[in-house]
Amino acid sequence: MAPRPRRRRHKKSRSSVAPMVETPVPLTLSKPGPSIDALGFHSLENNVPGLPQLILQKLNMKSYEEYKLVIDGGTPVSDFGFRCPQEMFQKMEDTFRFCAHCKALPSGLSDSKVLRHCKRCRNVYYCGPECQRSDWPAHRRVCQELRLVAVDRLMEWLLVTGDFVLPSGHWSWPTNVVQGWDTWFSMRHLQLDATLDAVLDSRAMTTLWASVGRPRPDPDVLKDSLKRLLTDTLSRPLTLGLGLRALGINVKKTGGSTIHVVGASHVETFLTRSGDYDELGYMFPGHLGLRIIMVGVDVAAGFSQNTSASPLEPGTVQLSGHRGLYHNFWEEQVETGQTAHPDLVVAFHPGFHASPDLMEAWVPTLLLLRDYEIPTLITVYSQQELAASLQILVDLDTHITAYGANPFTSLKPEQVYSNPNKQPVYGSAYYIMFLGSCCQLGQGQLEEKVDGGL
Repeated sequence: MAPRPRRRRHKKSRSSVAPMVETPVPLTLSKPGPSIDALGFHSLENNVPGLPQLILQKLNMKSYEEYKLVIDGGTPVSDFGFRCPQEMFQKMEDTFRFCAHCKALPSGLSDSKVLRHCKRCRNVYYCGPECQRSDWPAHRRVCQELRLVAVDRLMEWLLVTGDFVLPSGHWSWPTNVVQGWDTWFSMRHLQLDATLDAVLDSRAMTTLWASVGRPRPDPDVLKDSLKRLLTDTLSRPLTLGLGLRALGINVKKTGGSTIHVVGASHVETFLTRSGDYDELGYMFPGHLGLRIIMVGVDVAAGFSQNTSASPLEPGTVQLSGHRGLYHNFWEEQVETGQTAHPDLVVAFHPGFHASPDLMEAWVPTLLLLRDYEIPTLITVYSQQELAASLQILVDLDTHITAYGANPFTSLKPEQVYSNPNKQPVYGSAYYIMFLGSCCQLGQGQLEEKVDGGL
């Protein structure tokens, strides 16, 4: 392959962020553009026809645009909201009510049929015994994991309300000793046990299970759920730390170090609190400031927009965001000196392997990261996604420096919404790191390494 110039100007994509919608419009399933949030929502229609409309109906909304407006912190035009916690949990559960086998929604059932959930997992619904029997060979493989999903889905409310506050404080063990969740839990066990016991005995926990219309699980089940939710929240900051450590980034640089999280969406920014990334700071005692900037078309509108390049106070972790495509952000903010040059770039589940639209939007950013030789870390959900993403990066001539299983993956199983019997996935389960161009893995070597396991 012919050598490329080390640095080049990248043309701005014609795509741009649409203005905030202030009035509801009919739900359409047209091409949604480079928004992974929109693509995910609209793809529900392919697996379960009518499911997007059902979700909006249960939320008292008229369009996806109004749903997006709420996530962005705006005020919906329609009568969004719930009169009580019982109604909220009931309507949330209603959005999962469709037959896992024939995909029938409640509105499509005859008067003699009703959707009932699997009594083992309380997660998957069937319109009758015949569908349940036919579906059992597929469902039996995931039933136990989906039981955990059903509990976690309810317990997550305690994070939203702030009634589950994550343990925090300086690490008592050296950073190089804490290599994954086993050692992290061992380090935090005394503080963590006290935190979990307090949550289990709290009024918020009692109110939660009085509102959901189902028996309260045993304390050990609830405690395990809280641990899974904790790993899901801390997986992102600790994965950033994994990248800083593995790629040899100097966190004691005068003025602080800068991390850009590209392709960020509401998952990384909606309801994110300023202290959610403090664990990253504790991972690197003596650091001189860590600046984390979330960049993406789906960054929540209410997220802090302070992307200044001003020096940080030693020991501080600063979060901010920018709505837009990264290669545009680079030209408008980084090249002009308004924002600090990144020491590390991270993309959580970019999804470019799954959609031509997303791939088209990601190519300018991937080429920019390659040509400017910026240390980059990408996470994916599964080994299948890992293989597909590696092949794309090889085709783009990136120099892959490492890939494998993430020791700080989320331990919370995630159900595929519209295909509930598909194997659940785990956030940031695998990582890929690359730096510059001239990939050292040929296609034959890549296939051999991926097929041989990680």
